[in-house]
Amino acid sequence: MLLVLRRIYELSLRECKIFMRNPIYVFCMVVFPLAVMFFFTSMLENGQPQGMPVGVVDLDNSSTTRALIRRLDAFQSSQVVASYPSVSAARSAIQNNEIYGFLYFPKGTTERLLSGRQPKVSFYYTMTSVTAGSLVFRDLKTVTSLGAAAVGQATMRARGFTDAQIRTFLQPIAIDLHQIGNPTTDYNAFLSTMMVPGIMMLFIFLITTYAIGTELKFNHGQLIMQMGGDRIWVTLVGKLLPHLLIWLTLTFCYSFYVFGILEFPHPGGTGMIVLLNLLMVFAAMGFGVFAFGLMPSLRMSMSISSLWAVLSFSMAGTAFPIMGMDAPLQALAWLFPLHHYSVIYQTCVFNDFSLLECWWHVAAMLAFMLLPMMVAGKIKNAMHTYVYIP
Repeated sequence: MLLVLRRIYELSLRECKIFMRNPIYVFCMVVFPLAVMFFFTSMLENGQPQGMPVGVVDLDNSSTTRALIRRLDAFQSSQVVASYPSVSAARSAIQNNEIYGFLYFPKGTTERLLSGRQPKVSFYYTMTSVTAGSLVFRDLKTVTSLGAAAVGQATMRARGFTDAQIRTFLQPIAIDLHQIGNPTTDYNAFLSTMMVPGIMMLFIFLITTYAIGTELKFNHGQLIMQMGGDRIWVTLVGKLLPHLLIWLTLTFCYSFYVFGILEFPHPGGTGMIVLLNLLMVFAAMGFGVFAFGLMPSLRMSMSISSLWAVLSFSMAGTAFPIMGMDAPLQALAWLFPLHHYSVIYQTCVFNDFSLLECWWHVAAMLAFMLLPMMVAGKIKNAMHTYVYIP
């Protein structure tokens, strides 16, 4: 046992020396992951996009329409930046990406509104960006509804109706809205906790395969097998142990940053976050070793890892819900560690449910950790016999 630990120590020490000689490790394991963490959390620090540019086409130019424009400009997510003389000019502004939408008041809007002849107020918005389009649509629809309600309130008040009667008439059904888990609709708490771990998995996949593949590229396979006593598990553990410690340090620091400093909601508790981080790092490294064993070539294994990591963002279920995909894609999603990470996070950390609610996904993460067992023999054979072809 002491001999095995000594071999692991010597391999780990050798790997640390490689870290210091090769700047790729420093950049891909420290600099770039830290840059990604601060980039995404700072980009979304306001929770939602704010001050998105919108325009108006006010051919009526009355006090009523100007009041509605001021209300639109007062919304947090929209900012009126321009007034256009015609619909065609405002449409050109949308096509040139100058504004995300505009509100159109035709001539005679106020007159028809006060006389009860139901004027038509139009709003146009772009859905090229789904998030921006949805938020602008919400603001444009709200401001037109508020305008109609204000006129109705003034008319009914002039006729002697009480405030309670006016409220009942204008809003027959009162909506009691509860946004569970993320009551402030904070995009930062929702997206950063998926995007950053996904990119971290990308780095883990690539660096794990790169670290093993470069041993073959520089014809050091037999050397590290000799250092490991010709036991593939001792060799892999010794070589990847420094990687494991660095990745775990980064993930725990990120969790402390977002949950401790930025105070992202985590009713599931600290213990669940620690468990999820452990599952993520071990599963990602297990998949990286498996990718190399599947194709014991530096170029091919890194290509597989990068392809799988990029596809993970689409199959995680964050951008598009898994339940809305076709059945074959729903089955395919089980082959991506990020999907299981997402489900466990949303179930156990974000919503404070028991692990039993998603135990299949926990089992899948454990299966990714054990994938190297399927290819250990192939990796050992490659270390002894593989000849690198540039």
